[in-house]
Amino acid sequence: MARFLYVLLAIALFGVLIAIHEFGHFITAKLLGVKVNEFAIGMGPALWTKQRGETLYALRAFPVGGYCAMEGEDEDTGDPRAFARQAAWKKIIILCAGAFMNFVLGLAITVALFLGVSQARVPVITQFAGGFQHESADGLMVGDRIVKVDGHGIWLYADVQTYLSRNDGQGVDLVVERDGARVSLKDFPMGRYDYEFEGNRNHGFGLIFGQVEELSIPERIGQGFAQTVDFVRMVWMSLGDLVTGRVAVSELSGVIGVVDVVSEVGAGSETVALGVQNVFYFMALIAVNLAVMNLLPIPALDGGRIFFVLLNGILYAVARKRIPEKYEGYVHAGAFVVLLALMAVVALHDVWNIFA
Repeated sequence: MARFLYVLLAIALFGVLIAIHEFGHFITAKLLGVKVNEFAIGMGPALWTKQRGETLYALRAFPVGGYCAMEGEDEDTGDPRAFARQAAWKKIIILCAGAFMNFVLGLAITVALFLGVSQARVPVITQFAGGFQHESADGLMVGDRIVKVDGHGIWLYADVQTYLSRNDGQGVDLVVERDGARVSLKDFPMGRYDYEFEGNRNHGFGLIFGQVEELSIPERIGQGFAQTVDFVRMVWMSLGDLVTGRVAVSELSGVIGVVDVVSEVGAGSETVALGVQNVFYFMALIAVNLAVMNLLPIPALDGGRIFFVLLNGILYAVARKRIPEKYEGYVHAGAFVVLLALMAVVALHDVWNIFA
């Protein structure tokens, strides 16, 4: 029963993510004078509609999408307020607004969660596990604060584990802060090994981070900002892993898989309050994920449309020509079909994993 309630909470939050994304497109289109024919939350049959001025507002049956249907979105309809007839800067603002709203929502959730955190572990080495062989003035020392790992900035304690875990352990580029100065350690020969700490057997680098600091309100807000930017880095890392084959396409999850994981995490939490916090944390990550993914230059996504706006600007500057709207529409329509097919495959895979 508890897990079912978390499923409902996750679905409701997905609806909020979609609504806030489409609202970004809607409000900027309205403010910039573009005609909006329909603003809908959800897909499928309409449960509720209301015509207000030129815009139809609708709540539809399935909370898995939504849209802001602007006049002349894919072709010039002749209306001077059509999207196709707007200046490039207006189009880019409208297209970016959805992702921007998702990012702001993710940031707001994360900062709100961190406001309730009074203490945080910091990336300062407090001791080394038995068997660690590189403790010296030329290596690592107790009190060193990890600043960078393989070129990645360490803003939160969790970043240390994130980036060390991605290294093959043969040579790590570290930057540490020691006695107010920064020390660079290139190709530091720090590999993983088995060790015991506080009665538990571990396999890792042997670094122990036991320092906890009290956080002021500004510091909590700062940690919330840092965690949100970390979400962006995580999305880019995941995309890179997908391209390089480090992560298989079969490991992708869609809405069904994400809802299942979120509900499982919520139901497995020690208390209801902690479960709700964990669900909101995941949704903040997903909100930022949506913001980044939507701006990728892939046809049918906002980033793909922005790419065509910029491409048309370059073509017009060079040759006084633009790509006809109908051909651009064909590209977006074809890509949309491919995306729907991919979503269907991923959804079936999610369902199979759940029942398996």
